[in-house]
Amino acid sequence: MESNPASSFNSETLLSKENGGRTITTYRRNQIVFSQGQPADAVFYIQQGQVKLIVSSERGKEAIVAIFGAGDFCGEGCLAGQTLRIATAEAIEESKIMRLEKAAMISLLQREPEFSERFMSHLLARNIRVKADLVDQLFNSSEKRLARILLILSKFGKDDKPERVIPKISQETLAEMVGTTRARVSFFTNKFRKMGLIDYNGRLEIHSSLLDVVLRDEPRVTGSTVPE
Repeated sequence: MESNPASSFNSETLLSKENGGRTITTYRRNQIVFSQGQPADAVFYIQQGQVKLIVSSERGKEAIVAIFGAGDFCGEGCLAGQTLRIATAEAIEESKIMRLEKAAMISLLQREPEFSERFMSHLLARNIRVKADLVDQLFNSSEKRLARILLILSKFGKDDKPERVIPKISQETLAEMVGTTRARVSFFTNKFRKMGLIDYNGRLEIHSSLLDVVLRDEPRVTGSTVPE
């Protein structure tokens, strides 16, 4: 199974080679890491915890566009000339995050070929994920989208463990990610539990059998009917 390219090297060793431009901060749950509209002047590496990326419209409407976990980078748009943040990063749970100033990150990429190669792999994997998310949103039902998001949060396919426990996440947050209502999320999670695909006893355990929901064929959509 494919491993996370960003976590397959020792971050503590490679990222700590920068003497300057590097800080490590522990963020509380719901604490902002960076905000939309702020100067984009650093890259962030998540050592522990999870972070959600939120985009806000001028009218105040918000959407969760990504969830990052340990071994992921975020805020790397500054390396491609982005001057302002186009989204807000917020800790889902207590998270330990390393901040590398843009100049320090560029210097590290230039000096460390292995780091540069794996960072590129991370960016390519992120690009593939974004495309898959778009296809999922356009063509799959809310039930399938929820199942896929739960599998992603459990890091399904990252190792050989048959089941994973995901961090505490509200149904409201899941509903934002799926693009549906909290009531629908509650309905489907109860359905998944009755089917033995997930367990909930103070924490949410995801079984690999939940993948069957994602792979299941659905009736073709015809006319003006749109999947939920």
